[in-house]
Order: sequence, then C-alpha cells, then structure tokens
Amino acid sequence: MARKMLVDGEAPVAAADGDRYDYDLFVIGAGSGGVRGSRTAASFGAKVAICELPSHPISSDWQGGHGGTCVIRGCVPKKILVYGSSFRGEFEDSKNFGWEINGDINFNWKTLLENKTKEIVRLNEVHKRIIGNSGVTMIEGAGSLVDAHTVEVSQPDGSKQRYTAKHILIATGSRAQRVNIPGKELAITSDEALSLEELPKRAVILGGGYIAVEFASIWRGMGAEVDLFFRRELPLRGFDDEMREVVARDLEGRGIKLHPMTNLSELSKTADGIKVVTDKGEELIADVVLFATGRTPNSQRLNLQAAGVDVDQIGAIKVDEYSRTSAPSVWAVGDVTNRINLTPVALMEATCFSKTVFGGQTVKPDYRDVPCAVFSIPPLSVVGLSEQQALEEAKGDIRVFTSSFKPMKNSISGRQEKTVMKLVVDAETDRVLGASMCGPDAPEIIQGIAVALKCGATKANFDSTVGIHPSAAEEFVTMRTLTRRVSPPTSKPKTSL
Repeated sequence: MARKMLVDGEAPVAAADGDRYDYDLFVIGAGSGGVRGSRTAASFGAKVAICELPSHPISSDWQGGHGGTCVIRGCVPKKILVYGSSFRGEFEDSKNFGWEINGDINFNWKTLLENKTKEIVRLNEVHKRIIGNSGVTMIEGAGSLVDAHTVEVSQPDGSKQRYTAKHILIATGSRAQRVNIPGKELAITSDEALSLEELPKRAVILGGGYIAVEFASIWRGMGAEVDLFFRRELPLRGFDDEMREVVARDLEGRGIKLHPMTNLSELSKTADGIKVVTDKGEELIADVVLFATGRTPNSQRLNLQAAGVDVDQIGAIKVDEYSRTSAPSVWAVGDVTNRINLTPVALMEATCFSKTVFGGQTVKPDYRDVPCAVFSIPPLSVVGLSEQQALEEAKGDIRVFTSSFKPMKNSISGRQEKTVMKLVVDAETDRVLGASMCGPDAPEIIQGIAVALKCGATKANFDSTVGIHPSAAEEFVTMRTLTRRVSPPTSKPKTSL
C-alpha cells in the first residue's frame, strides 16, 4: 500500500533519489495505453500505481472508468451497435436466399442498450482484474501533477492524496468536443449517442470523420432518417479520395442523405423536436443532433505546467519519439498526445515506453503502415499510403491496381453495392505502398494485408500468392491488370525557406 505523502496545505517534499519514491511508475489514466503501460512495467519488476476516475458512460472531469474511451464509450460499444444495425440489411438480403419472413420485424432498442451496457460493465471489471493481477496498485480519483515526481489524486468530496514516483505516465486520452454555435447545448456527442434512452427517428449528424460516418450507418440501419452534414466535398478527409467516393456512394445507397460543403449555424428547441438551420439557410427538424466534429486531448486538469510539461495549441502533450515529454521524468501515450489516435497505437506506444524505461530495451513506436477501419456499413479499411500520399512521397511513378465487383452474396440478394479494392505500388521497386478495401469483412482482410506491407511485400509477392476461392480476399492476389500509372508533380511550389 502506498502511504499518504502529504496532507492539504503542507509544502511539497522533494523526492530526489530512488529510495524516497513511493513508486517507480505512477500512471494517470486506466484506458488502453495506461493499462498496457502499467502492466508491462510491472512485468519488468517496477512498483506501479495507476489512478482512474469512477466508471460512467459519459466522460467528464469526474467520470471515466477502467478501459477508457475504447471500452466504455468508443470502439467496443460502437461495434456492438454496428452489429445490431447490420441485421436490417441481412433480413432484406435473406429473401432471395429462400428465407420467408412473414409479418413485421420489430427492433427493440432498449434490449440492445441493456445488453451493450452489460458487456461494458463486464469489460470494465475485466480491466480491473487484469490490473490487479499484474500487481499494480489501483487508486480511484482524478490525478494531476504537483511537480515532475509527484501526483495528487483528488476525490469528488474534495479530499486529496499525494504520491511520488520516479516516472509518471500520462494516458488520459481525449474527449468529444462541441461546435460553438447558438443552441449547441441541444446537441449530443458520441458519448451520449451510445446511451440514448430512445432511438431517434430523425437524426442530424455534423461531421465527416469516422464517428459521423459510423453513427450515420448505425442509425440508418436501425430505421432512422439520417442527414449527414460535412464541410468538404466528401466524407473521411485524409483517406484515399477514390475510396471516399465509394463510401459516399454506399451511404447514399443505404438511404443516408448527404449534405457536402454544408455546416450547421443554429439549433433551437421546438414542439416537434430540434430545429436545425444550416449555413445555406436550409431548415429541418430532428429528434437528435450529433456533433461528431473531433476530439480534444484530456490535458486541461492535469496541472502540467507545474512539472514543466509542454503542450501544443490544442492541448496535446508534446513528446519525443520515445513518448517523453519536456519534463524528463514525465511521459505520455495515446490520444492525449494527438499522434495517431487509435487504440492499438496507444497500446504500441505504452509497450515501447515500458520496454524503454523498465525493460532495458530502447524501443520507439513505428507509425509506418498502421492499419485502420471505419465501421460504416459496409466497412472501409486501409493500410499504408493512399494514392495521394504516395504521390507526395514518391521519387518516381506509382502504379495503381483497382478492382470493383459485386460480392457473390449480392449477386443473389440483389443488393447493388460493390466491393472496391485498391493497391498502390512503387513503380521502381515494385513495393506495395498501400492497400484499401471497402466492402464486407474489409477490416478482417486488411489486417492480414498489413502484415505483408510491414514485411515489405512487392506486387510480385502478391501475384505469386495463391488465393482462397471463393472469397473476396483472393482479389488482392489476382489484380494483375494495371489500372493506371501516375507520375508525381514535376515541380514543387517554391518557398523562401
């Protein structure tokens, strides 16, 4: 058990040598990065403590939970809702396969919500057990820095305790943000969207990223009318432009109304719902308005300046390539650093931190060829460079191979969606630089492709691999006809630098 170092009002006690620290490592935040960092550090023999806020579906300064955003209000509950919403299309598609469904098919939102919540509670307890079984001391409360070696843990009742540590790891993640427009208090974020008491019949979503596209698919799949507003020509900025067009087409094909180049300017309460006014003067009524307009690092209440920890203009903690902050004894991983904000990346960063600091190995995270997925319906998954990124980095031409086909299942069901696959290849070295897929099972397939890219696979390696037939995945090893060869820009803009 850690001892209480200070009582309120006492002056800080210096902890200059190892014998005077309570812990080798104190972790603030028990999300994906914090749990991994604490466990692996403990496995190397470090004495570790971790603090986390009480569990709650909606995050705040006093609400969090073991497992963090991913488990409680992110990836896991979202994927459960994606599964639930997918059945609508499956029921429709089953008819041409001989299934005769007589009468109405009713959907009970509360049943799904209850079962989702049960699973989240279970996983929250699992994470607690994992931490406890690793020999890590768990402390409930909000952690903040007193100095570069001291953490103060505060309780909602105002009581505080202080602990010293040789190293401090910050893994507090990020939080959904709201757009500053009149009536913004009437909108919800993804936190609330995962726990709505009633399923909306009319939904307006502002945003064009992962969360916006995924909730559009979820609510539409459950029968709601969905209007999706975003500022650019296509959703999913940063992804391959060709694949963005595919996703947009699929969203519209599923009945989602897209409003590109359009923002919201005002929300107001009416007897019929929430009145939404756009910057183009359009008006519509919704039961729920979701702001899916990005997330902000959870760094505001950490008192970082007390330890000399630098942040950028949005509050993200600045770190070096080993996740070390401007204070040598303080480290940070995951979304609070705003590098690549994905759960598996936070796990990678935390593992590298523990190996570097406690494992006797100097290891830094490798951000090359990180795969990811957007769980729209159907999903998009990518790894490596998009065509646009490849052209920016290329020293010579790139070759592009694409395949668009109707999945075998859709040939029978009559659904018009096509699966689209793409490989981007360096023309000189034949190395595959990027792979994309939009279609059923895309994330499961791209995970395997990611291993190939990580190993430096060439297009010739893909071509010499025997496919699994009949499957969609085999298309990645049979795309032998060149779609196009593209040259990078012949000149780059001149600067005065």
